[in-house]
Amino acid sequence: MKFISSTATLLKQLQMINGVIGTRTVIPILEYFLFEVEDGRLTVTATDLEVSMRSSLAVEAKENGKIAVPSKLIIEILKTLPEQPVTFTINPENKTVELTSDNGKYKISGESADDFPKFPTVEGASAAHFPASVLASAIAATAFSIGNDELRPAMTGLFFQMTPDEVRFVSTDGNKLVLFKRTDVRAEQEDSFILPKKALNLLRNSLPANDAAITMEYNRLNAHFVFDNLHLVCRLIDERFPDFNAAIPVDTPNKLKVNRNDLLNALRRTVIFSNKTTNQVRFKITGSELQIMAQDLDFSNEAQERLNCDFEGTDMEIGFNARFLIDMLGILESDEVVMSLSEYNRPGLLRPLDQNPGEEILMLLMPIVLNF
Repeated sequence: MKFISSTATLLKQLQMINGVIGTRTVIPILEYFLFEVEDGRLTVTATDLEVSMRSSLAVEAKENGKIAVPSKLIIEILKTLPEQPVTFTINPENKTVELTSDNGKYKISGESADDFPKFPTVEGASAAHFPASVLASAIAATAFSIGNDELRPAMTGLFFQMTPDEVRFVSTDGNKLVLFKRTDVRAEQEDSFILPKKALNLLRNSLPANDAAITMEYNRLNAHFVFDNLHLVCRLIDERFPDFNAAIPVDTPNKLKVNRNDLLNALRRTVIFSNKTTNQVRFKITGSELQIMAQDLDFSNEAQERLNCDFEGTDMEIGFNARFLIDMLGILESDEVVMSLSEYNRPGLLRPLDQNPGEEILMLLMPIVLNF
């Protein structure tokens, strides 16, 4: 069996799904791509048994066939070849693939396609539809707040909560929390699930730049995303997500409004002088002035900056992890932000002053006990 494909086009498809393949694979066949040619289309599949991705492209072929090829080797050879048509000749009897380019031939030893895991199906699934831009915005706003603690698996993914009125995307690691709402996207019924971080990152890297429609099918065990010529199926995290509504304080009488860029740049400078373990900065808010202080007692380093602000409430001091705040402010787009505070030992809420139409974002950050 033979097929002909452009090196650049094929390489792009392979790189898009290559992130599925783990670096420490116990089962050898999981280090392979599955190539399937049928009716002039090449479908390439990669899986680690938790996440599976499939992409397809048009090729020149007169016959149908399939074979598993080593992922690392095929990507390395395609990277070194200039843009040109390459002929793939598959011999199913001895399980070899021969690549023929303008100036050379390269033979790769493959494996039987029958040994490759079957692509999972999502049976009895519910469905939802998103514009690609909505999903991209949700992932960008929440991904940094997803936890890594394997002892708390529910926090190692992104929580999707869908209702007929809105869709919520929530992430938390116990120290920070992000709630991203879209009121212009709805589901037919109330439902929720937790999408694991690996699948989320693969989804983010492969979403189309245009506003293509994303179809999401899901049941209790799996979620299936479909767009363009790509399919992504992943196993969901079978855990109960924390009650994030209970964590969000309702009574926050102290309101601090400040220019986002001014605060972001001040934090980037002062964090240099903070303790490298805690990244602690002190906020001292009095009237219309915000003082930001950092100190590293081990090296006698310290910094202090003053910013103009609008503040309503009682003068107060509170400590935060500056790195977390920098991450949050870097995601927001509004010129000004509002911090809602209550006590020095209670979480603070961060919102953009101006929200995008159909969108609402809320960030929560736990304070640090001041030690200077």
